[in-house]
Amino acid sequence: MLAPLSWLKEYVDIDCSPKELEEKLFSCGFEVEELKELGADIQDVVVGLVESLEPIPETHLSLCQVNAGAHGTFQVCCGADNVKAGGKYPLALVGASVYATAKDHVTIEGVMKIKKGKLRGYESHGMLCSGVELGLTEDLYEGAGYCGLLVLPEDAEVGSDVKPIVGLDDWIFDIAITANRPDCQSIYGIAREVAAVLGKPCREPALDYVTTDVKRDAFKVTVEAPDLCPRYIGHYVYDVKMGQSPAWMRRRLALVGIGSISNIVDITNYVLRELGQPMHAFDYSFLEGEQIVVRRAADGEKIVTLDEKEFALTNNNLVICDGNKPVALAGIMGGLNSEIKDDTKEVLFESAKFMRDNIRKSSRALGQASDSSAIYAKGVYEYTTVMAMKRALHLIDELGCGKVSATHVEASVGNSVAPTEMKVSVKRVNGVLGITVPNDEIVRILTNLNFNPVINGDELTIQVPAYREDMDSYPDVAEEVIRMYGYDHVVSTFMPTAQVTLGGLNLRQKSELKLKETLCAAGAYEGIHYSFFSPSDLDLLRLPADAKERTAIELLNPINIDLSLMRTTLVPQMIHAIARNQKRGILEGRIFELGNIFVPKSLPLDDYPDERETLCVGLFGAEEDFFTLKGMAETVAHALNVTFTYEAAEKPYFHPYQCASITCEGEVVGYLGKVIYEIMDDLDMRVPAYIMEIDMRLLSKWYGKAQIFTPLPKYAEEKRDFAFVVDKEMTCGAIEEAMKEACQYITEIKLFDVYEGVQVGPGKKSMAFNVVFTPKDEEFNTEMVEGFVKKILKNLDKKLGITLRA
Repeated sequence: MLAPLSWLKEYVDIDCSPKELEEKLFSCGFEVEELKELGADIQDVVVGLVESLEPIPETHLSLCQVNAGAHGTFQVCCGADNVKAGGKYPLALVGASVYATAKDHVTIEGVMKIKKGKLRGYESHGMLCSGVELGLTEDLYEGAGYCGLLVLPEDAEVGSDVKPIVGLDDWIFDIAITANRPDCQSIYGIAREVAAVLGKPCREPALDYVTTDVKRDAFKVTVEAPDLCPRYIGHYVYDVKMGQSPAWMRRRLALVGIGSISNIVDITNYVLRELGQPMHAFDYSFLEGEQIVVRRAADGEKIVTLDEKEFALTNNNLVICDGNKPVALAGIMGGLNSEIKDDTKEVLFESAKFMRDNIRKSSRALGQASDSSAIYAKGVYEYTTVMAMKRALHLIDELGCGKVSATHVEASVGNSVAPTEMKVSVKRVNGVLGITVPNDEIVRILTNLNFNPVINGDELTIQVPAYREDMDSYPDVAEEVIRMYGYDHVVSTFMPTAQVTLGGLNLRQKSELKLKETLCAAGAYEGIHYSFFSPSDLDLLRLPADAKERTAIELLNPINIDLSLMRTTLVPQMIHAIARNQKRGILEGRIFELGNIFVPKSLPLDDYPDERETLCVGLFGAEEDFFTLKGMAETVAHALNVTFTYEAAEKPYFHPYQCASITCEGEVVGYLGKVIYEIMDDLDMRVPAYIMEIDMRLLSKWYGKAQIFTPLPKYAEEKRDFAFVVDKEMTCGAIEEAMKEACQYITEIKLFDVYEGVQVGPGKKSMAFNVVFTPKDEEFNTEMVEGFVKKILKNLDKKLGITLRA
């Protein structure tokens, strides 16, 4: 929000520099995003008195002798048509900085330095300036819009700096207003804070006005949607004299970025910036039925706003109507059918409170924004609504641009605009701050903030102004006290339950970091996805209607439908990540994500969901297959010092013959498999993809499991190869388990060949294993090893009906 220093001084006697005021505002919770000096680019420009001039033959130029007071008298060539002897104009001395203008003498092209020059053979020591060359407009300084020299007041002191005279010594504060302080989105709101932080009184804007006996008894206001408009005030003004606003008003509006239109419209814009209350003025002659009706729009109802845009409305939009038609889009913009014109003679002023959420949603839905909608979206208080109408009517009186009638109609739900009493404990206020603020300081601070405090023992009683709806309980009082008392008074202390530790990572963090480092060492890159996914992702996985993954939490206000569910599995996002990489020409890679899934205990929610940490690994590329994915699973097992076993399983999104469950000590902890071709076709994937998902919550019980050192064997290991013909459904894990059960000396089993063909018969396959026997206390001999082999074969035959391949 823009706040000119000169406007703030209207209400507060500011006796510190702009830089100091910036620091004080920051200390009490208001960030000044930019502090701009209005005439920062203008340097060494003084008041010059043209003592004499003579025309330069055959040119439009004049040779002027300009008195610059203590700076001396200079010869200056000037081509302006309004230069005359005895006139006072801005004189840019040699070395001065002013704005360079284009040939149209209006457009600013940058800053230029004034140098000693020569025109048509005549030396020129400086330059007499126009308003544009000083960065001024007609609204900022009367006369600055003329395409010629800027005429200065006759009483301007010759040789003095021109900036204070034309208002270029002003400063603009661009202040960020937080969402909880809509009362400060105005000049007067900021002035109240400035007064409090400086310990100065704040002058209230003049609100008095004189009414006549004229009254329109037939005029009435009806609010049919009090839930969206709790207060509406209308006041009739007649004998309106349309014209230009005074220079002081046009200047203040220009300083906050608003151009002058006419005196009536300028008054509404002035009150908007001064008090933070949007207002509107209707041409009363265009209002049918002598009434105002505030209602919800009918579906399909249309309105043309002041910027000549037509909108088709819905029942969610609030409109201001006369007896027959909509004449304004409430809180956003007036209608073209009731705009103020040059011949307007009677006006209805509107000041109202519209609910912020309705204005925000309507503005966004219609794609129509305005200064009014921006303020309403942040919040307007009924206290300000009442005050703003009084201020507008005072300005009508002050400017003499109309007569204030006795017709004043107000419709409200009965909310009070008087201060409300709040009682809090001083001890609890200090408890929030962690320090003891002296009672007299609390009283001083809250008095400066207009809370009229009284302390009786431990009880603090304050009167909360109606414009401070953010004040709810003792923590809010504590915030008000400390931001004025100074955050530097807060002493760093431990929380009551805090403990001094050596810092570092806990067991879970260490285990997860080790796992991530291990996966990165295996060539995988970490990915991070949103915690939300789309309902279509569950359909992509071909999950049945009763699948547990479909029991997902639906967001009440999602960004879009693709992010409308809390994820119950990481698989869809991993598949999409692989598909995106392939679409960008990356045809091989390894990705992993360690994140949470959200499993509701029941729907609708009556408790927090179960957040389960889950690992998902995705591989894709011509060189990847089911076994490389299984190798990644073994990498995870090795990192956690556990052992995984695998059994054939089924998942609708995995290939039926390349899907397995992952078991750790008898408990299923995850699944791995190849993504089915149907999903690949849906996402235009060009190379196969393999996915593994593991529930890390189930594995967390083994975090920190100690490694057991096994010394290198004293004696040589023995190796034997086995080849079996088995049923095609037989799993490698079952065979390995039976082998290990038969011999305690087996330390490693590797499957090195699988063959299917006519040589082994239909429904059969050949599996070849390399088995390592490691001695413990004695060296193996041939007879011992052969004995191990016989035990293995006997157990395989007994358990699985497997014999050696012939």
